[in-house]
Amino acid sequence: MIKNFVLILIFALSYVESFSQSKYGVDSVSCITNLSLFREYYKQKNYMEALTPWRWTFQNCPKASGNIYKNGPIIIKSMIKERPEQKKEYVDTLMLIYDQRIEYFGNQGYVLGRKGADLLRYDKSKFLDANEILARSIAIQKNRSDAGAVLAYFNTLDIMVKNEIISEDSLLNRYSFLMSIIDYNLKKNDKKSKFYQKTSDAIDKKIVNYIDCGKIENIFKQQFTINNNDTDFVNRLYNILSKQNCTETEFYFQVSKRLYEMLPSSSSASKLGKICIKRKEFNDAIEYFDMAIESEEDNDKKAKYLLEKADAYRISKNYSSAILTAKQSIELKKNWGEAFITIGNTYVAGAGNCSSDFLKSTVYWVAVDYFTKALSDESTNERARKSINTYSKYFPTKEECFFNGSLQSGDSYTVECWINKRTIVRTSD
Repeated sequence: MIKNFVLILIFALSYVESFSQSKYGVDSVSCITNLSLFREYYKQKNYMEALTPWRWTFQNCPKASGNIYKNGPIIIKSMIKERPEQKKEYVDTLMLIYDQRIEYFGNQGYVLGRKGADLLRYDKSKFLDANEILARSIAIQKNRSDAGAVLAYFNTLDIMVKNEIISEDSLLNRYSFLMSIIDYNLKKNDKKSKFYQKTSDAIDKKIVNYIDCGKIENIFKQQFTINNNDTDFVNRLYNILSKQNCTETEFYFQVSKRLYEMLPSSSSASKLGKICIKRKEFNDAIEYFDMAIESEEDNDKKAKYLLEKADAYRISKNYSSAILTAKQSIELKKNWGEAFITIGNTYVAGAGNCSSDFLKSTVYWVAVDYFTKALSDESTNERARKSINTYSKYFPTKEECFFNGSLQSGDSYTVECWINKRTIVRTSD
C-alpha cells in the first residue's frame, strides 16, 4: 500500500516539479518519497521505521511540510525511550527540530514553549537555558501561553530558588504573573481548560513551600498601593490570597473591597458581607448583603444572600430582624431547610432575653417547631434531627408547666417575651 501511495505522489510531483523546487529541495522526487514514507509509518505508530525517511526530509527538504516538525518530536522522543544510551544526541536533534520549525514555519512563541519544556524534561541540568527559552516564549505568547510551557517555566524558577540563583520573592512575583495566565484560560472554559487546571494544581503543590500570608502581603502590599486601579492586578492578587487561604487579614479585606469597587457583583458583595461579620462590623455586613440581594436576579441565590443577612442580624443579637429576613428567604425558596434551621437557631440564641427561666424554656418549643419543618428538606434532615434531640431536653418539665398556668402537654400557648408566637405545650419528662 505504501509503494502504491508513493508512486502516485511521485507522478503528481513530477508534473509540478519545475514550480516547486524551492519547497521540495533539489531532489524533489526523493523528498516526496521520504515524506510519504515517514508519514505512513508515523500513522501506524511505527516510529522506528519512520526515523530514516523523516531524517532525510528534515535534512534535505526542510520546507516540504509542517508535518516534519509536528511529527518529528514524537518520533525522536520514542527514540530517546528506545535508545537511552543515545539520549544526548536525540535531545540535540529535538532542539534542532524546534529551531528549524521556527526558521521555516514561524510561530516562535508557541514553539519556544515546546522547546523549553522538552529541554527541561530531558536534561534538567540545563534548567537555566530552559528558563531563558520559556521566558521568551511567555513574553511573546502572554495569555496564549501553552499550559505545559507555564508549568515548565515555574519549575525552572523552583530549581533556581533551590540553587540560590534567584530569591523566593522573585519566584512569587513571577508566580503572580503565571497565575494570571492560568486564570485567564480557566475562565475561557474551553477544551484546553483541563490542562490549565492541572498546571494550576501542580504549581499550588509546590508554591506552598515558599508562600505564607505574611510573605504575600510583604511582597504585594506596595504593588497594591501603586496598582490599585489595575483591575487585572487586583483580581490576580485577590485570587492568590484566596487560594492560599489568606482571608483573615486586613490586607485581604482591602483587596476584596477594591475588587468589588472595580468589578461589583452579587457574589463579591456577599463575600465582603461575610468578612465584615468576622470583623464584627455588622452594619457594613448588612449593607453588603443588601447590595448582593439587590443586584441578584436568581431567586435561589437571592434567598441565600437573605439568609446570610439574617445570620448577620442573629450574630449581632438583632433577633427580630434575623427572623424576618430568614422568612423572606423562604418566600423565594419554599420549604428551604437552611432557612428553617436559621430561624430555629435564632430563637435558641434569643432565649436568654426572656425574663424568667420558664419563659426561656418555652422559647425552645418554637425553635423545635422550625427544626421540625427542616426535616422535610433532605439536605438539612440530619442536622434538624440532632437539633430537635438537643433542644427538646430544654423544654419545661410537667411540674413547671403546672405551676405556670396549669399547662398540660398539647395545650395551645403563645410564647411571649420578644417572640409572640403561637405553639404547642410539650415537656421534657
